[in-house]
Amino acid sequence: MTISSIPTATEARRTRRGVLMLAAAGAAAAVLPLPGAAFTVADARQLIDSAVAEVNRIIASGKAEPAMLRDFEALFARYADVPTIARSALGPAARSASASDMQAFTRAFQGYIARKYGRRFREFIGGQIEVVDAKPLRSYFEVISIARLRGQSPFDLRWHVSDRGGRPLFFNIIIEGVNMLAAERTEIGAMLERRRGDIGALVQDLNAL
Repeated sequence: MTISSIPTATEARRTRRGVLMLAAAGAAAAVLPLPGAAFTVADARQLIDSAVAEVNRIIASGKAEPAMLRDFEALFARYADVPTIARSALGPAARSASASDMQAFTRAFQGYIARKYGRRFREFIGGQIEVVDAKPLRSYFEVISIARLRGQSPFDLRWHVSDRGGRPLFFNIIIEGVNMLAAERTEIGAMLERRRGDIGALVQDLNAL
Protein backbone atom coordinates (compact mmCIF):
# COMPACT_ATOMS: atom_id res chain seq x y z
CA MET A 1 0.00 0.00 0.00
CA THR A 2 1.38 3.43 -0.91
CA ILE A 3 1.22 6.42 1.38
CA SER A 4 -1.23 8.12 -1.02
CA SER A 5 -3.64 5.16 -0.69
CA ILE A 6 -3.85 5.36 3.11
CA PRO A 7 -7.14 7.07 4.05
CA THR A 8 -6.93 10.29 6.02
CA ALA A 9 -8.68 10.62 9.39
CA THR A 10 -11.46 12.64 7.73
CA GLU A 11 -11.98 10.02 5.01
CA ALA A 12 -12.02 7.27 7.63
CA ARG A 13 -14.71 9.09 9.59
CA ARG A 14 -16.78 9.52 6.41
CA THR A 15 -16.40 5.83 5.60
CA ARG A 16 -17.46 4.80 9.11
CA ARG A 17 -20.39 7.20 8.95
CA GLY A 18 -21.47 5.76 5.58
CA VAL A 19 -21.25 2.19 6.89
CA LEU A 20 -23.30 3.14 9.96
CA MET A 21 -25.94 4.83 7.80
CA LEU A 22 -26.20 1.78 5.56
CA ALA A 23 -26.47 -0.47 8.61
CA ALA A 24 -29.18 1.73 10.10
CA ALA A 25 -31.10 1.73 6.81
CA GLY A 26 -30.82 -2.05 6.63
CA ALA A 27 -32.09 -2.42 10.19
CA ALA A 28 -35.03 -0.12 9.47
CA ALA A 29 -35.91 -2.09 6.33
CA ALA A 30 -35.81 -5.29 8.33
CA VAL A 31 -38.54 -4.10 10.70
CA LEU A 32 -40.78 -2.52 8.03
CA PRO A 33 -43.89 -4.62 7.27
CA LEU A 34 -43.96 -6.51 4.00
CA PRO A 35 -46.52 -5.35 1.43
CA GLY A 36 -49.97 -6.39 2.66
CA ALA A 37 -48.66 -7.53 6.05
CA ALA A 38 -49.86 -4.36 7.77
CA PHE A 39 -53.54 -5.04 6.95
CA THR A 40 -55.27 -6.02 10.18
CA VAL A 41 -58.68 -7.03 11.47
CA ALA A 42 -58.95 -3.52 12.94
CA ASP A 43 -58.48 -2.04 9.43
CA ALA A 44 -61.21 -4.29 8.05
CA ARG A 45 -63.58 -3.34 10.85
CA GLN A 46 -62.84 0.36 10.39
CA LEU A 47 -63.67 0.10 6.67
CA ILE A 48 -67.03 -1.53 7.35
CA ASP A 49 -67.75 0.84 10.24
CA SER A 50 -67.42 3.67 7.71
CA ALA A 51 -69.47 1.86 5.04
CA VAL A 52 -72.23 1.02 7.53
CA ALA A 53 -72.32 4.63 8.76
CA GLU A 54 -72.83 5.68 5.13
CA VAL A 55 -75.60 3.08 4.65
CA ASN A 56 -77.36 4.30 7.81
CA ARG A 57 -77.03 7.92 6.63
CA ILE A 58 -78.50 7.08 3.21
CA ILE A 59 -81.47 5.11 4.53
CA ALA A 60 -82.24 7.88 7.03
CA SER A 61 -81.92 10.66 4.42
CA GLY A 62 -85.54 10.58 3.30
CA LYS A 63 -84.48 10.94 -0.35
CA ALA A 64 -86.56 9.56 -3.22
CA GLU A 65 -85.48 6.17 -4.56
CA PRO A 66 -83.51 7.41 -7.63
CA ALA A 67 -81.39 9.77 -5.52
CA MET A 68 -80.91 7.12 -2.85
CA LEU A 69 -79.76 4.57 -5.43
CA ARG A 70 -77.22 7.05 -6.81
CA ASP A 71 -75.86 7.42 -3.27
CA PHE A 72 -75.64 3.65 -2.94
CA GLU A 73 -73.71 3.41 -6.20
CA ALA A 74 -71.23 6.02 -4.96
CA LEU A 75 -70.88 4.05 -1.71
CA PHE A 76 -70.35 0.82 -3.62
CA ALA A 77 -67.67 2.43 -5.80
CA ARG A 78 -65.90 3.80 -2.71
CA TYR A 79 -65.91 0.74 -0.44
CA ALA A 80 -66.22 -2.31 -2.72
CA ASP A 81 -63.63 -4.06 -4.89
CA VAL A 82 -65.84 -3.73 -7.96
CA PRO A 83 -63.41 -5.27 -10.51
CA THR A 84 -62.96 -8.39 -8.36
CA ILE A 85 -66.70 -8.80 -7.78
CA ALA A 86 -67.47 -8.23 -11.47
CA ARG A 87 -64.83 -10.75 -12.62
CA SER A 88 -66.15 -13.34 -10.17
CA ALA A 89 -69.74 -12.74 -11.30
CA LEU A 90 -68.81 -13.16 -14.97
CA GLY A 91 -67.11 -16.47 -14.19
CA PRO A 92 -65.14 -18.38 -16.87
CA ALA A 93 -66.18 -15.88 -19.55
CA ALA A 94 -63.97 -13.27 -17.86
CA ARG A 95 -60.84 -15.17 -18.88
CA SER A 96 -61.54 -14.85 -22.60
CA ALA A 97 -63.21 -11.42 -22.56
CA SER A 98 -61.38 -8.52 -24.20
CA ALA A 99 -60.17 -5.63 -22.06
CA SER A 100 -62.84 -3.34 -23.55
CA ASP A 101 -65.60 -5.90 -22.88
CA MET A 102 -64.44 -6.31 -19.26
CA GLN A 103 -64.33 -2.55 -18.80
CA ALA A 104 -67.85 -2.11 -20.17
CA PHE A 105 -69.16 -5.04 -18.15
CA THR A 106 -67.56 -3.77 -14.92
CA ARG A 107 -69.15 -0.32 -15.35
CA ALA A 108 -72.57 -1.83 -16.08
CA PHE A 109 -72.23 -4.34 -13.26
CA GLN A 110 -71.39 -1.59 -10.76
CA GLY A 111 -74.63 0.22 -11.54
CA TYR A 112 -76.66 -2.99 -11.59
CA ILE A 113 -75.34 -4.31 -8.27
CA ALA A 114 -75.69 -0.90 -6.59
CA ARG A 115 -79.32 -0.61 -7.68
CA LYS A 116 -80.11 -4.19 -6.70
CA TYR A 117 -78.57 -4.07 -3.24
CA GLY A 118 -79.48 -0.42 -2.78
CA ARG A 119 -83.14 -1.41 -3.08
CA ARG A 120 -82.53 -4.15 -0.52
CA PHE A 121 -80.89 -1.70 1.88
CA ARG A 122 -83.72 0.75 1.23
CA GLU A 123 -86.00 -1.80 2.90
CA PHE A 124 -84.07 -1.00 6.10
CA ILE A 125 -85.60 2.51 6.34
CA GLY A 126 -86.47 3.12 9.97
CA GLY A 127 -83.89 0.61 11.12
CA GLN A 128 -80.18 0.58 11.88
CA ILE A 129 -77.14 -1.53 11.07
CA GLU A 130 -74.47 -2.00 13.72
CA VAL A 131 -71.01 -3.58 13.38
CA VAL A 132 -70.51 -6.05 16.25
CA ASP A 133 -67.45 -8.20 15.48
CA ALA A 134 -64.63 -8.96 13.06
CA LYS A 135 -62.39 -12.00 12.61
CA PRO A 136 -59.82 -13.45 10.21
CA LEU A 137 -60.96 -16.03 7.64
CA ARG A 138 -58.19 -17.62 5.57
CA SER A 139 -56.72 -14.81 3.43
CA TYR A 140 -59.32 -12.15 4.29
CA PHE A 141 -61.38 -10.79 7.18
CA GLU A 142 -65.07 -11.18 7.96
CA VAL A 143 -66.82 -8.24 9.59
CA ILE A 144 -70.16 -9.05 11.22
CA SER A 145 -72.95 -6.52 11.52
CA ILE A 146 -76.52 -6.76 12.79
CA ALA A 147 -79.52 -5.20 11.06
CA ARG A 148 -82.22 -4.12 13.48
CA LEU A 149 -85.43 -3.31 11.63
CA ARG A 150 -88.77 -2.22 12.98
CA GLY A 151 -91.19 -5.10 13.35
CA GLN A 152 -88.59 -7.75 12.46
CA SER A 153 -86.17 -9.95 14.32
CA PRO A 154 -82.54 -8.77 14.01
CA PHE A 155 -80.46 -10.54 11.36
CA ASP A 156 -76.82 -10.50 10.43
CA LEU A 157 -74.90 -9.09 7.49
CA ARG A 158 -71.36 -10.35 6.96
CA TRP A 159 -68.82 -8.40 4.94
CA HIS A 160 -65.70 -10.02 3.49
CA VAL A 161 -62.77 -7.60 3.32
CA SER A 162 -59.36 -7.90 1.64
CA ASP A 163 -56.53 -5.60 0.59
CA ARG A 164 -55.56 -7.63 -2.48
CA GLY A 165 -56.27 -4.63 -4.68
CA GLY A 166 -53.79 -2.47 -2.76
CA ARG A 167 -56.18 -1.08 -0.15
CA PRO A 168 -58.89 -2.55 2.11
CA LEU A 169 -62.19 -3.06 0.27
CA PHE A 170 -65.10 -5.45 0.69
CA PHE A 171 -65.58 -8.06 -2.02
CA ASN A 172 -68.61 -9.96 -0.74
CA ILE A 173 -71.70 -9.48 1.44
CA ILE A 174 -73.72 -12.27 3.03
CA ILE A 175 -77.24 -11.15 3.95
CA GLU A 176 -79.22 -13.62 6.05
CA GLY A 177 -77.05 -16.44 4.70
CA VAL A 178 -77.35 -15.39 1.04
CA ASN A 179 -73.87 -15.06 -0.47
CA MET A 180 -73.68 -12.15 -2.93
CA LEU A 181 -70.77 -13.55 -4.96
CA ALA A 182 -72.39 -16.96 -5.38
CA ALA A 183 -75.83 -15.52 -6.12
CA GLU A 184 -74.55 -13.04 -8.70
CA ARG A 185 -72.37 -15.61 -10.42
CA THR A 186 -75.47 -17.76 -10.91
CA GLU A 187 -77.61 -14.81 -12.03
CA ILE A 188 -75.06 -13.30 -14.41
CA GLY A 189 -74.19 -16.73 -15.77
CA ALA A 190 -77.84 -17.38 -16.63
CA MET A 191 -78.17 -13.96 -18.28
CA LEU A 192 -75.01 -14.53 -20.34
CA GLU A 193 -76.22 -17.96 -21.42
CA ARG A 194 -79.50 -16.47 -22.64
CA ARG A 195 -77.42 -14.05 -24.70
CA ARG A 196 -75.27 -16.92 -26.05
CA GLY A 197 -72.12 -15.55 -24.46
CA ASP A 198 -72.48 -12.06 -25.95
CA ILE A 199 -71.02 -9.74 -23.28
CA GLY A 200 -72.15 -6.63 -25.18
CA ALA A 201 -75.77 -7.82 -25.03
CA LEU A 202 -75.31 -8.68 -21.34
CA VAL A 203 -74.10 -5.12 -20.68
CA GLN A 204 -77.28 -3.78 -22.33
CA ASP A 205 -79.37 -6.04 -20.10
CA LEU A 206 -77.59 -4.88 -16.94
CA ASN A 207 -77.99 -1.20 -17.84
CA ALA A 208 -81.73 -1.75 -18.27
CA LEU A 209 -82.22 -3.35 -14.84
